[in-house]
Amino acid sequence: MMKFLSSAIVLATTFLAAPAHAGPVFDEIKANDQLICLVNPNSPGFSLPDSQGVYQGFNTDFCRMAAAAILGDASKADIRGIGFSDSMKTLVADGAHMASRSITATGTRDADPGMAFVATTFYDGQGFLVPKSLGVENASDLSGATVCAEDGSTTLLNIADWFGDRNIEYRVENIADKTARLEAFFSGKCDVYASDVTALLSDRLLSETPEDYAVLPEVISAEPLTLVTQPDQNLEAALFWAFQVMLNADQFGINSKNVAAVAADLDKQPKAVRRLFATDSATAEMADKLGLPKDWAFQVISQVGAYSEVFERHLGKETPFGLELAATANALVADGGQMYAYPIR
Repeated sequence: MMKFLSSAIVLATTFLAAPAHAGPVFDEIKANDQLICLVNPNSPGFSLPDSQGVYQGFNTDFCRMAAAAILGDASKADIRGIGFSDSMKTLVADGAHMASRSITATGTRDADPGMAFVATTFYDGQGFLVPKSLGVENASDLSGATVCAEDGSTTLLNIADWFGDRNIEYRVENIADKTARLEAFFSGKCDVYASDVTALLSDRLLSETPEDYAVLPEVISAEPLTLVTQPDQNLEAALFWAFQVMLNADQFGINSKNVAAVAADLDKQPKAVRRLFATDSATAEMADKLGLPKDWAFQVISQVGAYSEVFERHLGKETPFGLELAATANALVADGGQMYAYPIR
């Protein structure tokens, strides 16, 4: 038994002392000093080019989170707009490092060896958008309706399940291109537009008269919208824990505006905060093992912000969405939501 324990201790010590070996995708990001991240090309609030052609939005900030954590500079995220089906094909074909574009984590997708589902950044559900002139108040009144939906998405399967279980007749217009799909809906070719509820709120803003459309109350599915990467253990770990830093910062009221002051006076902070930002902290140890900059956690918060900060910036009460974080599943568990901050120690 003593011989076994001695061998185990030597093995554990050797493992802990071994230098970090990054995966090939992570190595490529570091070598090129650039992280390629795919987003929806036209989704107000989530990803939309500004007047300078730079993508802004909730999802794009997680591209910047990744670049801040891995490269120390959020601006080194090369953010590219691409269609839904093409985004997953591009990842599998090694044409990008990650995607942050409202991709639902499902069993069959996660089983694909060409993709890795890393961290759920938004809990959503599928719903229906209708013109108010249709006079429909709930989805059970949609018998015989023509539904516009996105080719290659979980939307089609959810529609088939929901209508089929209720023996409600419907027709579907399966349109891959988003511009064409919205044009079909806004022109009246489709009675209903089906997608994730937040996507419906976003796409409604693309109408010339958003006030003419309403989202029905039914939410017919669970849609955990998740960051997706090429499979690479270091890259996956870096993204997962960078996201956890954003959630941990929320627990202590830390954001991009006060993080510098917090980091400058760590002796007065709770131990959990010191572990986040001290140079001899847990995140510094993680940096050594993962090949990240020593101050990667500080850079994530100072350059991008805490999770609630990103949410409020793009989807909160002062935006056209008017969402209240505490009223959604995306609040911290302590506030009644589903966002659970993993311990960094």
